[in-house]
Amino acid sequence: MSTEENVSRIKIKFLIEGLGEAEGEFMRFLAPRTIETLTRKLPLEGRAALYKEEIYFEIPVKMGEEKAKPTVEVGTIAFWPMGGALCVFYGPSQPYSPVSILGKITKNLEIFKQVKSGTRIRVEALER
Repeated sequence: MSTEENVSRIKIKFLIEGLGEAEGEFMRFLAPRTIETLTRKLPLEGRAALYKEEIYFEIPVKMGEEKAKPTVEVGTIAFWPMGGALCVFYGPSQPYSPVSILGKITKNLEIFKQVKSGTRIRVEALER
């Protein structure tokens, strides 16, 4: 993998209390300012809330929309500016309001289907 790819893709993992972990990646070109801010604040932790086929949790980041989209694909990791939350879309649902797309889940997306409201989730950088 080239150095450029390391810089443009940031590998992360989601540690889900009582369930295990999933992996994903932020792709810097999708929302560079938002991803830079989030990456500097890692690890991030919160308690899951559920909306349709999406889990999200509030994080201590307040930012406006960045290239926000009203629709997402299954597996998308996004930042929801209106709620100040990190979101994972594990099924074919759409966000409540536009989200800044950050990247995607690359391993174990199915685990998010088992998350219950209030479950603690921690996001950290994946060791290279």
